[in-house]
Amino acid sequence: MSTVDIVLAGARGHGRWHLDNIRRLQDKGIVRLAGVCELTPLGADEIPDGLGTPEQSADFGALLDSTGARIAVICTPIPTHTDLALTAAGKGVHVLLEKPPAPSYAEYRRMADGIAAAGVACQIGFQSLGSHAVPAIREMIAEGAVGEIVGIGGAGAWARAESYYRRAPWAGKRRLNGIDVIDGVLTNPLAHAVATGLALNGSSRAEDVTGVELELLRANDIESDDTSCVRVATAQGRQVTVAATLCAEHPGEPYVLIHGTHGRITFWYKQDRVLLQRADHGPEEYEYGRTDLLENLVEHLTDGEDLLVTPDATGAFMKVVEAIRLAPDPAPLPATAWQPLPDEERRVVPGIDALVAAAADTLALYSELGAGWAPPKEVST
Repeated sequence: MSTVDIVLAGARGHGRWHLDNIRRLQDKGIVRLAGVCELTPLGADEIPDGLGTPEQSADFGALLDSTGARIAVICTPIPTHTDLALTAAGKGVHVLLEKPPAPSYAEYRRMADGIAAAGVACQIGFQSLGSHAVPAIREMIAEGAVGEIVGIGGAGAWARAESYYRRAPWAGKRRLNGIDVIDGVLTNPLAHAVATGLALNGSSRAEDVTGVELELLRANDIESDDTSCVRVATAQGRQVTVAATLCAEHPGEPYVLIHGTHGRITFWYKQDRVLLQRADHGPEEYEYGRTDLLENLVEHLTDGEDLLVTPDATGAFMKVVEAIRLAPDPAPLPATAWQPLPDEERRVVPGIDALVAAAADTLALYSELGAGWAPPKEVST
């Protein structure tokens, strides 16, 4: 198999993970880092050993031309995703695009339609959907392991320091200079919980979403939301409810919970770990491998492997993003609802860990669970 040349756009922040992953694949002889696109070039100490001296430029299109790269990995601020993806597509370059794919449904459609018209491949970076647990859970569901599926919950209780919102001009923003950003807890840090829940419900495409209910709140002094829940009505007749916070008391592993008439399946998606609990059986726990999405994209180009996360497979997630974009600005939690943790320089919402778990367990929203600080829910169709 010939080595595939890659350009990485956005090599700092989360882009460092991509640099390390490209180094791993380069060591296997699968890819070569041909170029890095950053506004300020990387110093030698910022390029992992073994990646050589890739060409660097702030001009993405020119870099694609000069390197002849076949794949562009785009890990740049959310509002830039569509234009950069279309620049690559216009040059016949295939794309791995970080999640969320776009800040609005219109921008997502412009990206997806442009990619399709150009005839290039595009993988969206929902790494959890590369987990081998996903097809395994689908098989359990198809075999009736937990009876008929009645709904899907998702829970994410994470913590972020206040400095997290100072890491970039767009962090924690809904808009920047009049341009949509929509950097909230459900759309970015815990977006995987939403996308994975929808996928396991068989509701990945835009037309699968028939309604969205939201409760968007914030404890931090930001524009966007950091403590929110969403309930998605689907064409499959089942609800997908996800609760998430960046103000957890005791941060834990996020998970998706499949509710059946005779049991439940819990999927800790960052760990590729599954717990099957069903009537008349003891609990069964499984751990799975994972296919890296960049590796899958390379294998798609070289061996004809099916792509794991196409733009169309993120349409339902983008319907949720659009509902969040159109919703009123997140409500600030009353000062009595949160506490500062000075040692960790972050804010905590007492009781939120239990509320997040209860939402996934009951498919209820915060206001329905008795959270006095939760405003009436927003309903979008």
